[in-house]
Amino acid sequence: MCDNTSAINLTKNLIQHSRTKHIEIRHHFIRDHMNSGDCVIQFVNSENQLVDLFTKPLNKERFNFLINELGIIDLKNIS
Repeated sequence: MCDNTSAINLTKNLIQHSRTKHIEIRHHFIRDHMNSGDCVIQFVNSENQLVDLFTKPLNKERFNFLINELGIIDLKNIS
Protein backbone atom coordinates (compact mmCIF):
# COMPACT_ATOMS: atom_id res chain seq x y z
CA MET A 1 0.00 0.00 0.00
CA CYS A 2 1.32 3.40 -0.93
CA ASP A 3 0.14 6.97 -0.35
CA ASN A 4 2.23 8.43 -3.20
CA THR A 5 0.23 8.45 -6.44
CA SER A 6 3.29 9.42 -8.50
CA ALA A 7 5.15 6.33 -7.28
CA ILE A 8 2.13 4.15 -8.07
CA ASN A 9 1.90 5.64 -11.57
CA LEU A 10 5.59 4.92 -12.20
CA THR A 11 5.02 1.24 -11.40
CA LYS A 12 2.16 1.08 -13.90
CA ASN A 13 3.76 3.02 -16.76
CA LEU A 14 5.89 0.85 -19.04
CA ILE A 15 7.37 3.79 -20.93
CA GLN A 16 10.68 5.19 -19.69
CA HIS A 17 10.67 8.97 -19.54
CA SER A 18 13.69 11.23 -19.31
CA ARG A 19 12.44 12.40 -15.90
CA THR A 20 12.71 8.89 -14.48
CA LYS A 21 16.13 7.92 -15.81
CA HIS A 22 17.69 8.42 -12.35
CA ILE A 23 15.51 5.74 -10.72
CA GLU A 24 17.54 2.99 -9.10
CA ILE A 25 17.48 -0.62 -10.23
CA ARG A 26 15.46 -1.69 -7.18
CA HIS A 27 12.53 0.43 -8.36
CA HIS A 28 12.65 -1.22 -11.78
CA PHE A 29 12.64 -4.54 -9.92
CA ILE A 30 9.33 -3.56 -8.29
CA ARG A 31 7.88 -2.50 -11.65
CA ASP A 32 8.88 -5.84 -13.19
CA HIS A 33 7.07 -7.71 -10.42
CA MET A 34 4.02 -5.49 -10.84
CA ASN A 35 3.91 -6.26 -14.55
CA SER A 36 4.25 -10.01 -13.99
CA GLY A 37 1.42 -9.95 -11.43
CA ASP A 38 3.55 -11.05 -8.48
CA CYS A 39 2.40 -8.08 -6.39
CA VAL A 40 -0.19 -5.33 -6.39
CA ILE A 41 0.28 -1.74 -5.30
CA GLN A 42 -2.79 0.11 -4.20
CA PHE A 43 -3.38 3.63 -2.98
CA VAL A 44 -4.04 4.21 0.69
CA ASN A 45 -4.86 7.58 2.19
CA SER A 46 -2.06 9.06 4.30
CA GLU A 47 -4.33 8.98 7.37
CA ASN A 48 -4.61 5.20 7.04
CA GLN A 49 -0.95 4.51 6.31
CA LEU A 50 -0.23 1.93 9.00
CA VAL A 51 3.52 1.87 8.37
CA ASP A 52 3.74 5.34 9.95
CA LEU A 53 3.86 3.48 13.26
CA PHE A 54 7.33 2.22 12.33
CA THR A 55 8.68 5.20 10.39
CA LYS A 56 7.56 8.44 12.08
CA PRO A 57 7.42 10.03 15.50
CA LEU A 58 3.75 10.07 16.52
CA ASN A 59 1.64 11.69 19.18
CA LYS A 60 -0.15 9.39 21.63
CA GLU A 61 -3.52 9.51 19.86
CA ARG A 62 -2.05 8.62 16.45
CA PHE A 63 0.11 5.89 17.98
CA ASN A 64 -2.88 4.32 19.74
CA PHE A 65 -4.98 4.51 16.56
CA LEU A 66 -2.33 2.70 14.52
CA ILE A 67 -1.65 -0.07 17.05
CA ASN A 68 -5.40 -0.62 17.28
CA GLU A 69 -5.68 -0.82 13.46
CA LEU A 70 -2.82 -3.34 13.36
CA GLY A 71 -4.36 -5.41 16.13
CA ILE A 72 -1.39 -4.93 18.43
CA ILE A 73 -2.27 -5.39 22.08
CA ASP A 74 -0.58 -4.28 25.28
CA LEU A 75 0.26 -7.47 27.16
CA LYS A 76 0.54 -5.53 30.44
CA ASN A 77 -3.22 -4.88 30.39
CA ILE A 78 -4.27 -8.52 29.92
CA SER A 79 -5.32 -10.27 33.11
